[in-house]
Amino acid sequence: MIEGPATFLLAILGCGEGESACQQVQVAPVRYESQAACLAATEEQLVRHSDLAFPVVVAECRRANEVRVPLQANAVRLPQPRGSLPIRTASASR
Repeated sequence: MIEGPATFLLAILGCGEGESACQQVQVAPVRYESQAACLAATEEQLVRHSDLAFPVVVAECRRANEVRVPLQANAVRLPQPRGSLPIRTASASR
């Protein structure tokens, strides 16, 4: 069976503290033709979701139809101080 090109989606996750799992709170409606295009959209999507009630909001690019293991809050690297938004982007797995 020949598969078509991979498409990527951008999931927005809200993370708490410690070992609790991050929660998927939104999936951007746009599908991306490449991982690079998905990653390029992360900052804009994070700004759109900066009002979520989580200490950390994460954008994760993943292949469409990919089954993911829940991301743990303590696995998210916090950003260096750069303003008021507590955000960090995460790249897709390979």
